Amino acid sequence: MCRLLGYATAGVNLSLEDVLGEGIAREFARLSLIHNDGWGAALVADSSRRAGVDDGGAPTSGSFSSIYKSTEPAYLDPAANLLGKQGARGALFHLRLASSNLPLIIENQQPFSTDGIAFIHNGDISDADGRNIVHDPDLPVSREDVLSTGGKSDSAIYFAVVLHHLSEGKTLPEAVAAAIADLRRRYPRSSYNCMVQTENTLVVANAAGRRETSPRIVEIYRRFGLESRAEGYRVLRYRDIREGGVVVASSGFPQDERDGWRELPNNHMLVASNRTGKYDVIPL
Repeated sequence: MCRLLGYATAGVNLSLEDVLGEGIAREFARLSLIHNDGWGAALVADSSRRAGVDDGGAPTSGSFSSIYKSTEPAYLDPAANLLGKQGARGALFHLRLASSNLPLIIENQQPFSTDGIAFIHNGDISDADGRNIVHDPDLPVSREDVLSTGGKSDSAIYFAVVLHHLSEGKTLPEAVAAAIADLRRRYPRSSYNCMVQTENTLVVANAAGRRETSPRIVEIYRRFGLESRAEGYRVLRYRDIREGGVVVASSGFPQDERDGWRELPNNHMLVASNRTGKYDVIPL
């Protein structure tokens, strides 16, 4: 169970601190005290090099992507402060709290990324007896497809199902919706809240199988004196960026309605362009 944050700008490079403000960015980073099973980020930014330059390798595209993952919690990792100041027109940030005791290894850190697509997930995909999908002998995709994501966890399986639907010719929003529908047939109570980013697009799905916060999560937050922040654990909220675009985040840090934060309804999807900043909220 993790904390997610993603944003898409109106085609300009903005840092996490630019988007949230320095104080709120610190509050988001503070969640890594609890979500301390590693962290990661995926950024898409405009390059300072002119597009199409061929210097002996592949011609430049005019933009570049960065992926960072660590098993160290963000509050102890010097890279977290640096990446919080890194400009990007699109970005994903993931603070991990491992589900179902899945191991603390780099393969299970997010974002997962392949073919220019980055993916982060908040949820524990398990059956009514608590058995995680990684132990399911009859997965909706092959084990090879899962390993192609670079991961081994339930979240990697989810991403592999999204990629499978993309390979069939679906658009990214269609592929995310189809993956949720597939997985819900066997794991209806699980959370499929996710964020997916490409060079041009951000897709955020709010697809929680249940709304109540589990006692385990409440107890973990209580240990850190932050029990009140466990409320609405599966809620996603979004806010317009002043310079254009949108930021979307899990709960757990200040998201006041007076500051423009709105709840993304359950079983809905936000689709945004990181070229124009325009976005739509649509039902799954």
